[in-house]
Amino acid sequence: MKAGVLAVQGDVSEHAAAIRRAATAHGESAEVVEIRESGLLPECDVLLCPGGESTTISRLIRREGIAEEIREHVAADKPVLATCAGLIVLSADAKDDRVETLGLIDATVDRNAFGRQADSFEAPLAVDGLADPFHAVFIRAPLIDAVGDGVEVLASWEDRPVLVRDGPILGCSFHPELTDDPRIHDLAFFPEVAATV
Repeated sequence: MKAGVLAVQGDVSEHAAAIRRAATAHGESAEVVEIRESGLLPECDVLLCPGGESTTISRLIRREGIAEEIREHVAADKPVLATCAGLIVLSADAKDDRVETLGLIDATVDRNAFGRQADSFEAPLAVDGLADPFHAVFIRAPLIDAVGDGVEVLASWEDRPVLVRDGPILGCSFHPELTDDPRIHDLAFFPEVAATV
């Protein structure tokens, strides 16, 4: 598996380690490619869009010619995991004119809706397709406040969606890469085995 990690800004190394762990758990190896410029993503089988600063990420992926490659990756039905700022950038609407969203997840997202850094929290999260709760880490997390008809809500926190699937994209408000639990990465990239763990 060749795994691209969007690396213009954000928690890149954590996602690289997480996809390697998930691949190893399924008897595969993951070659991680850090995507900072155009021309690299088309060779990748899967894409991870990390958290970070959504305004900065959205600006840099356009400047570097990566935005259109992300659209082509999704159009080819290749899997994507978008976390926190990644979710914001791939959404249809971030309710903030400073973020140029890609419109790939049919959802409206409210940036930092769960609060500031000081309001970060951790919680056990019931996730459709997983037998046991997932320990979710929310850091300046966005709120998914509306989803389109074709979007599947896989987990909610206090009646607010925090994990959704839209076609090949799995988008989450929290940071699964900050735990040793690979099951969210399984849902994104190994869905046929995720239901058994």
